[in-house]
Amino acid sequence: MIGICTALEQARWGVWDQSAFLLPESYVIALHRAGAIAIMLPPDPAVSAAPDQVLDLVDGLLLAGGADIDPDSYGETTRHARTVGTVPARDAFEIAMVRRAIDRDVPVLGICRGMQLLNVARGGSVIQDLPEHFGHSDHMRTPGTFDGNDHFVRLTPGTLAAAAAGTDRPTAKSHHHQGIDRLGDGLVVSGWAEGDDLPEAIEDPTRRFALGVQWHPEADARSQLVGALVLAARRARDARTPTGKATDRPATDQPATDQPATDPLAAAS
Repeated sequence: MIGICTALEQARWGVWDQSAFLLPESYVIALHRAGAIAIMLPPDPAVSAAPDQVLDLVDGLLLAGGADIDPDSYGETTRHARTVGTVPARDAFEIAMVRRAIDRDVPVLGICRGMQLLNVARGGSVIQDLPEHFGHSDHMRTPGTFDGNDHFVRLTPGTLAAAAAGTDRPTAKSHHHQGIDRLGDGLVVSGWAEGDDLPEAIEDPTRRFALGVQWHPEADARSQLVGALVLAARRARDARTPTGKATDRPATDQPATDQPATDPLAAAS
């Protein structure tokens, strides 16, 4: 079972217009294709104070994309005009969850905002507006869609990022206007955007699987990154309970490109 931290946003469905805990279905579909069960984890102050009560129930943690991280979370007193829609309650919850997950060596994958959150949780910071910083909008050419937002990423051979991606030069589907600034403690940059060298992958080499990617593998049917998280989580679970298979999903008849035929983590082990 993989826990996915949800967004907290104003949403509309039917006749309702309310605050809601939500998640794009692409994350759940990618996990299902990889054979995992997805458990949505909404922000909860009680869990923030004691993350083990949830981490005891899941085999891995996925930090999804979404709203800008509030600058207060990384000690920044200046807020850029384009840093909007922040949700401090979500930030606090996810920081508590990922810190404890890494302490316990629970497999973690951070996607887009989730990569930035992983960095902030380890004391890092965020560039609040990439178009202003770099002078271009290549990381989010068309707001609201991944179409036309592809670019190449250069990964360091032999790293977890390269092993999980199955290549040293993956195509990335990007949609973000913020990025990594100061690197968090114990993290290494293992991938960069071709063109401007923005960090695109970070990892903690002391953990079995603690990885953040700035792009959206869940939106790419060719990507095996989500499958690599599920594989690491399954191994971690089986190491605890060698015969425990209850949280595996039955095989799906969908194209399962998130389930690599070969072991994607062998090169990083």
